[in-house]
Amino acid sequence: MKNVISLKDLEQMVRKGQSLGSLPADSILTPSAREFLHDREMNPNASTGAPSAKGSSSAPTKPLTSKSSKSELEAFFNSPYAHGLKEQLCEVGRRLWGRAYVDGNGGNIAIRVGEDIALCTPTLVSKGFMKPEDMCLVDFEGNQLAGTKKRTSEILMHLQIMKRQPKAVATCHCHPPYSTGFAVAGLVPPTCMIPEYEVFASVAIAPYRTPGTPEMGKLVADLSDKHNTILMANHGVVSWSHNSVEDAYFKMEILEAYCRTVLVTAQLGVAPKTMTAPQLQDLLKIKQSLGIPDPRHGLKECELCDNDEWRPGVSCSVPPKETASAGLDAETEKAVQAITDQILSQMK
Repeated sequence: MKNVISLKDLEQMVRKGQSLGSLPADSILTPSAREFLHDREMNPNASTGAPSAKGSSSAPTKPLTSKSSKSELEAFFNSPYAHGLKEQLCEVGRRLWGRAYVDGNGGNIAIRVGEDIALCTPTLVSKGFMKPEDMCLVDFEGNQLAGTKKRTSEILMHLQIMKRQPKAVATCHCHPPYSTGFAVAGLVPPTCMIPEYEVFASVAIAPYRTPGTPEMGKLVADLSDKHNTILMANHGVVSWSHNSVEDAYFKMEILEAYCRTVLVTAQLGVAPKTMTAPQLQDLLKIKQSLGIPDPRHGLKECELCDNDEWRPGVSCSVPPKETASAGLDAETEKAVQAITDQILSQMK
């Protein structure tokens, strides 16, 4: 099996002074790892670490919680480290807006920064035009601890995911059109078509509830144990990542491209060529090695393709056209001909 290289692997290599040029030629890079290599090529002197901020980018030595003093929380919120995280939120927001994954003031993003606190985007601000000073600090109950703008109205969903899924370091919610189309139709995209989707995404659908309510957050959080990307019926999509906020965003790109490809395939008039069970099993092994959840982990090959849950009722071929009208049988044709002859004879 080919070696899978993650962002953490590359950061560890840099810290140890190892050359990134020594990676095996057949290595598989995660999206965040590819982005890291690209950034290093553009700026060879770049430092490592998640946030890139002015001044020191070191995380606070003392773990913060909602019980930390007001002065400690304010000091963190105004630190260079937090500024770097705020810049990441702004950058992801610009990507969402640039790709038309959000409209108006829609969408929201959050990053876990302590045991029970998170940085998040503000409400009523376009994701394409946010500034670091717009960001908010909240506890896991949704109470705002710092920030001049009001926190997003849908933060409870993000926080419930983080409470339910301790590995979640970042969450991203938006309304990408093709993926949201599947959510409105109540369909999870079919599987066994494209490797990137199988490796990096694990998709489920949550029933509709009013956005921003605890009920909506609970329904989504209940699915986060085995899925990292969740369609929200009649609403949009939310994803979480155990790596970074950028990785949470990448899951949106992967899902949206996949849903668009499925719809294009459905218009070609032929059944799609899908992967075999052994081929899918190979991809799931890579997925498991990356620490990405999937309810199919541990299933036998024969169970992967026979499980209807993973082949939802979406038509992947153009249905045959119905004939305009049914042909007449022989007896009916004779009766019509006899009546026609009788009418013509009376007209003479």
